[in-house]
Amino acid sequence: MSDDALRARALSGRPLGEITLQAAVRSGLSPADLRIHPDTLRHQAAVAEEHGNPQLGENLRRAAELTALPDDEVLAVYEALRPGRSTRAELDEIAARLDAATAPLCAALVREAAVACEHRGVLRAS
Repeated sequence: MSDDALRARALSGRPLGEITLQAAVRSGLSPADLRIHPDTLRHQAAVAEEHGNPQLGENLRRAAELTALPDDEVLAVYEALRPGRSTRAELDEIAARLDAATAPLCAALVREAAVACEHRGVLRAS
């Protein structure tokens, strides 16, 4: 197993090597064992950037931020970004919430999307 694989861990902190089919069969895994740790995503981002893929690196850094949010909030952000689903004010509010939740990269993406949606005319009317 590579050094990277040895460092990889679940959101629970359990090392990747301990997340096995046998552990699942024994009911020895929790939901947090099946979710990725933000440090693992940040490490993957650095590797992607080192190998010439800065866009993937940015996506992985945003994903690391999202691990701190509840699933329903992540899905609500995704839904709000669909064309015609949100007003500019609603997207600005989401960005502010993401900033407050220490997800500044995600907040910046929502703000960028709000500008693009406004430019394309796909925001929901107030």
